[in-house]
Amino acid sequence: MKKRFPDVLTLLTVFMVLFTILTWVVPAGEFERQQFKNKQVVVAGTYHTVDQNAQGLMEFLTAPIKGFVAAADIIGFVFLVAGAFGIVQKTGAIEAFLEKVIAFGVEHPQFKMMILPLLIALFSLGGATFGMSEEVLVFVMLTIPLAHALGYDTIVGVAIPFVGAGAGFAGAFINPFTVGIAQGIAELPPGSGFNYRLVCWTVFTLTAILFICRYAAVIARDPDKSLVIDTPSKWDHTAEQETMELTSRRIGVLIVLAGALALLVYGVQEWGWYIEEIAGLFVGMGLLSSVIGQLSAHETVKAFTQGAADVVMAALIIGFSRGLLVIAEQGAIIDTILNSMAGLAQGLAPAASVIVMFIFQSFLNFFVPSGSGQAALTMPLMAPLSDLLHLERQVAVLAFQFGDGISNLVIPTSGVTMGLLELAGIPYDRWFKFCFPLVLILSFVACVLLVLPVTVFHWA
Repeated sequence: MKKRFPDVLTLLTVFMVLFTILTWVVPAGEFERQQFKNKQVVVAGTYHTVDQNAQGLMEFLTAPIKGFVAAADIIGFVFLVAGAFGIVQKTGAIEAFLEKVIAFGVEHPQFKMMILPLLIALFSLGGATFGMSEEVLVFVMLTIPLAHALGYDTIVGVAIPFVGAGAGFAGAFINPFTVGIAQGIAELPPGSGFNYRLVCWTVFTLTAILFICRYAAVIARDPDKSLVIDTPSKWDHTAEQETMELTSRRIGVLIVLAGALALLVYGVQEWGWYIEEIAGLFVGMGLLSSVIGQLSAHETVKAFTQGAADVVMAALIIGFSRGLLVIAEQGAIIDTILNSMAGLAQGLAPAASVIVMFIFQSFLNFFVPSGSGQAALTMPLMAPLSDLLHLERQVAVLAFQFGDGISNLVIPTSGVTMGLLELAGIPYDRWFKFCFPLVLILSFVACVLLVLPVTVFHWA
């Protein structure tokens, strides 16, 4: 009998036990903090030990509910957006559009492989400019059916927005939530170092495109080579499905959907929208779609509740993932790990030091899977450390964004990553098998891009 990889909730529970044990082993400590642009940032040189706050049985048992409280906005966001898309799907507009796309691909096969690079590049641009992350949960409901319509599998459908946005997030050139905060803390001009960051973004995006398209081409030739070939999926299309005609009403629903997505991008960039505003936008989109699609009140409510029901497990996983961090925060071990790791880069050659910085940021991302949160936690230490190591502070910021962004693609402590996989129906071990080689490739590329401004040219 083939051994089955543990379910995601089992995996997270094991990690929760390990985190609890760490609070008994790792000395508790804290940095002093000060306010910086609505963020509490650590003050370099202020680390001190505090009374050990080892987490016991009750703290372990209450971590999940505390995780749900801490991640309540994201969990509510997932339910509302999934419900809204349930309404849109009930109108048949998405299915009708996808049938047109696959027909176009059959009639013009030379354009089929252009669809993936274009979409991946667009999502990468979103990650690089406004820090697209949770928003991927919205788009994956469109890209998975699209991938299936083009003859690919669910992994390709998830990789298009998630890996695309992740590559852009890691190689961001103007992302205000990572680069902006990190540069501000490092006392660098906002937007400085743009040209080289643009080069990094281009390299990361091309790497992601080549990796995904290579896998997609293999699946197109031989579907049996899909990593999820034996995994049941609610996204599978069957031959018995009714052919959907692209009527004027369904075109109207698609226009509403496209308008909502465009407004999402504009709202995030120009008006500072986040979870609450985006959720409200898609609730409105769902209601307007039901009117245009002539759904009854009963059909609308049923479609909404069915859409929300499909993401119950994803919501549970997001809450459990946040519970891991609750244990680490209550046990006061994150600052101790930060202080210990920061000292490893001292005394090394500049090229080696910047690579250690990158590895450190990647490791810390397991405990702090938040770009802005990690910037607030590490940059007050990395900036002065880079001065001691005779490195430009721009390089320290680059090491931070690479370490934070690349590892997001596979870490099990990220609620977005694990929730997305559950939503898509992809077991974590299958995703890891697909994506970890890309993480290694991007990590190697990151090291090269970090060493260049240290050894080849001066990046002021």
